[in-house]
Amino acid sequence: MQNKIYQLTDFLPTTKKELDLRGWDEVDVVLFTGDAYIDHPAFGAAVIGRILEAEGLRVAIVPQPNWRDDLRDFKKMGRPRMFFAVSAGNMDSMVNHYTANKRLRSDDAYSPDGRPGMRPDYATITYTNTLKKLYPDVPILIGGIEASLRRFTHYDYWSNKLMPSILLDTKADMLIYGNGEKPLRELITRLRAGEKFGEITDIPQTSFLAKQIPASPWKDITLVSHEVCLKDKKLYASNFRHIEEESNRFEADRLLQQTGNRWVVVNPPYEPLTEAELDASFDLPYTRLPHPKYKDKKIPAYEMIKFSVNLHRGCFGGCAFCTISAHQGKHIVSRSKKSILNEVRKITEMPDFKGYLSDLGGPSANMYGLKGIDLEICKKCKKPSCIHPKVCPNLDTNHSKLIDIYRSVDNLPSIKKSFVGSGVRYDLLLSDTKSEAANKSHAEYIRELISKHVSGRLKVAPEHTSDRVLKLMRKPAFEYFGQFKKQFERINKEEGLNQQLIPYFISSHPGCHNEDMAELATLTKTMDFKLEQVQDFTPTPMTLATEIYYSGYHPYTLEPVFTAKSKNEKLEQRKFFFWYKKEYKQQIIRDLQRMKRPDLQNKLFGR
Repeated sequence: MQNKIYQLTDFLPTTKKELDLRGWDEVDVVLFTGDAYIDHPAFGAAVIGRILEAEGLRVAIVPQPNWRDDLRDFKKMGRPRMFFAVSAGNMDSMVNHYTANKRLRSDDAYSPDGRPGMRPDYATITYTNTLKKLYPDVPILIGGIEASLRRFTHYDYWSNKLMPSILLDTKADMLIYGNGEKPLRELITRLRAGEKFGEITDIPQTSFLAKQIPASPWKDITLVSHEVCLKDKKLYASNFRHIEEESNRFEADRLLQQTGNRWVVVNPPYEPLTEAELDASFDLPYTRLPHPKYKDKKIPAYEMIKFSVNLHRGCFGGCAFCTISAHQGKHIVSRSKKSILNEVRKITEMPDFKGYLSDLGGPSANMYGLKGIDLEICKKCKKPSCIHPKVCPNLDTNHSKLIDIYRSVDNLPSIKKSFVGSGVRYDLLLSDTKSEAANKSHAEYIRELISKHVSGRLKVAPEHTSDRVLKLMRKPAFEYFGQFKKQFERINKEEGLNQQLIPYFISSHPGCHNEDMAELATLTKTMDFKLEQVQDFTPTPMTLATEIYYSGYHPYTLEPVFTAKSKNEKLEQRKFFFWYKKEYKQQIIRDLQRMKRPDLQNKLFGR
């Protein structure tokens, strides 16, 4: 099949010249983003732009505007007829900029050639404040992961303080949280009907500031106010349980938080998209390419996913340190087989495609097609995880649909091999259910994955070895990793393969002590691992682990929890990953002697 040659007008316009090519003298919406413009369904700004376009609007996009000069990037598209839309990009700008040790990163995966410094710190705030000064009477809608996860009073690790809802610092007219297709379409309908931003208070999955609490069809939960949060860490922590529970319920309550003389109003989320609605989002007319302005430049985030396919949204793992379920929700929404195969065919038509798909995945690779057996039970459920502390008996964990996707993709004539690069939840595969068909599919999936879809190394994330720490993380007991490792090695041997299992681990997570790290070192050594894929816990807004890190209390029990915080405490824990390096040996021996753990010293270094 011939490769399609795209014209400049196949992309959303990014310059005045591109508006002229379309014969437009004004636009309805100007979208500002902290990322380079990649017209692909994996990049939020492109998705929002294409949805607005599908609604019949004229949309322009300003990627990575220069906020340091005379602000010409903020003026070049002129005044939009409806509103400005602002997103920091696919990542929180502070996570994008800084390491866990608060060191400035030397690159930015979402910028051309990985160039750093193309967006400001707290990008949503900077962009919105700039637009408010230039166009004080034009409404501003904010969204994306940075705005979404900062919609309430939240702890900001980089400034080491509590910050109010991002609505206060941006003075935005409305915030859409999570995946924005449904609220965005409803907003456009209402604006076209003549309503104004300040009058629209009842769209689900939106948030706004109000002097008085508006009437609504929902029940209300009033959170502890911002001012009380500043004074009382325990009360601050207590807010999170409501926030997390209401973010994942089918029929959730509205959340209210007083800040100064105003209320932050957060309407409950929409029910998850249907399969047809998700397909429609992926089937919009993306070119799947970076904008031609980046010709001869490589954008690392795009290079990583250009030959990969996202099969579903949502994750019911509920891991304490992860923002996926906070942003996408815990309910899995899967694409149809037809939509997935259509996207794969488009990839095979790309000029540099060599027959290898880098990932058939999702937030967790093996949750495609999984949902509750009795959805009425799911509708009443408040639990943040469907698989912790054990797999819910109401969860259908049959992997047959996913196996069928893998095989159907591999049967396409242009596909030589498809890999799974996303993380796999092995506890789903190792838990017996009452369904014989589901149990059979687990064994079949493990063999299919290991024998056909591993690119030399399979990455999994046990995260820790201590059951106590894993319980706080909402991760499965370490024994599951041991079981999976045995199966991995057995299938490799039977299939005549030489593949590696690469485990990921986290240090300094709330609840983790030096002794837990010492035990992690010895356990992984006995399994013949010299760890490489490791990281320090980084507190990011709106995760359970971050609330514990800042407050010192577990939001669900309000019991105190220890967390390593200082640079020294973090390094003390991290060094145990690298027991095999000479420079750490004496320090570790001293620590183990102080702990009175000669048993661990003997296991690591011999007598």
